[in-house]
Amino acid sequence: MNSSEQPKEKLIIFDTTLRDGEQSPGASMTKDEKVRIAIALEKMRVDVIEAGFAISSQGDFEAIQAIARSVTESRICSLSRAVSGDIERAAEALKGANAGRIHTFIATSPIHMKHKLQMEPDQVLEQAVGAVKIARGLIDDVEFSLEDASRTEFDFMCRITEAVISAGARTINLPDTVGYSDPGEYAAMIKRLMNSVPNADKAIFSVHCHNDLGLAVANSLAAIQSGARQVECTVNGLGERAGNAALEELVMAIRTRQDVFPVQTNIDATHIVPTSRLVSSITGFPVQPNKAIVGANAFAHESGIHQDGILKFRETYEIMRAEDVGWSTNKLSLGKLSGRAALSSRLEELGIKFDSQEEFNQLFKRFKALADKKREIFDEDLQALVSDAQLGSEADALTLIDLEVLSKSGQAPQSKIIVSYQDKQHSAEASGDGAVDAIFNAIEKLVSSGSNLQLYSVNAVTEGTDSQGGVTVRLEKDGRIINGQGADTDILVASAKAYLNALTLMRNPGRLHPQLGGI
Repeated sequence: MNSSEQPKEKLIIFDTTLRDGEQSPGASMTKDEKVRIAIALEKMRVDVIEAGFAISSQGDFEAIQAIARSVTESRICSLSRAVSGDIERAAEALKGANAGRIHTFIATSPIHMKHKLQMEPDQVLEQAVGAVKIARGLIDDVEFSLEDASRTEFDFMCRITEAVISAGARTINLPDTVGYSDPGEYAAMIKRLMNSVPNADKAIFSVHCHNDLGLAVANSLAAIQSGARQVECTVNGLGERAGNAALEELVMAIRTRQDVFPVQTNIDATHIVPTSRLVSSITGFPVQPNKAIVGANAFAHESGIHQDGILKFRETYEIMRAEDVGWSTNKLSLGKLSGRAALSSRLEELGIKFDSQEEFNQLFKRFKALADKKREIFDEDLQALVSDAQLGSEADALTLIDLEVLSKSGQAPQSKIIVSYQDKQHSAEASGDGAVDAIFNAIEKLVSSGSNLQLYSVNAVTEGTDSQGGVTVRLEKDGRIINGQGADTDILVASAKAYLNALTLMRNPGRLHPQLGGI
């Protein structure tokens, strides 16, 4: 480095895929799934992992505990409202963490204080300070968020920021909760606040941007230019409504434009694509092909002019190398001749662990069955197999035993299905407007769930005509929204698995993730 150059400051990457990302309708995850994602984030060298909202459910509490025990390199965080019960529950969940953080928040905009909290500004200020003091009495690292900061009156923002820093908050987060800001406005707000608060140097300023106007990444990058040194983001931009700032886009923008940004991250970018695919597989939210960095077309070139330029000199049309974000590291050629040792080794590299040898043996059987259908087994296939195995092990699971579908031109498709429930088999037959409709109608004959089908989505797990099909089914009933997933080389079988999985989760309220709030 030239002696005249200033050293780059560290930008803290705070990942909230497991908390805010899970607030996407239907994106609820099991404890084991959350642990798998957390391990992947740790491998990517994410600084802070927001593991969940401890008070929201027993399942979330246990997931935070499990992540705190499994992850040692990243700091583990739990969200809490600015009330003592929430904070104490968060601290309890984080007891096993190598490094923990409590993230407490309260709304500070006039519209939120009046209509949601029904509190006066002075009451909000008092509750915020009290919450930070309680948290600091339980843990050393406390973050405070001013929910809806971008619509908060500036003088009040200054007052509450100064007060919570004095009370012990080490990080101040200024969320654009509803995606309302534009980059220039948001950057100016951050800079003005840091220059106006007397004790601003005692805390790190953070941003958490939502994507309602498609500006989450742009707002976050603008805030970095104005002094923010933590960004809160999610893998694939997952999150409530239009989602959050996408981790992969933020990280690669900073890495690619080091001439522009005065910061650097610790992220190992080679894990970006594998982690993106893991999150997509677990949540059932597919990545659009033209998605920056992680989309299937992100490094594809169709135009002859572009292809010619790439062949002559890659940098003519590529500002990043595909290998740098993990596109060249996501394949391992396993097949029907591969043994237990090879499978076990690869699963370990993917961060997948088993509680017993019997669980591994069952997965190995599934692996062999898939290998008889496919020439090569890739990492994405393994992730799908593990997810499928975990989904089938739910308490009171509805499990597909056999499926027969007759579809002929000019005739209504017919389906016959056999389902296992509580060790008993049940069968039904039905017709429908198409093969999938006939399958779902047969299942409903057995279950009579009364739910509404909101989404049916099919995506290839890997490339090739022998790829497993990943199916996502979204059901709604009485305001509950649940995603079910299924994978198989036969799309009809995958569809039946996905629908049965959604019904299993719908019947098990313990799996639901109640959303008590968010920033």
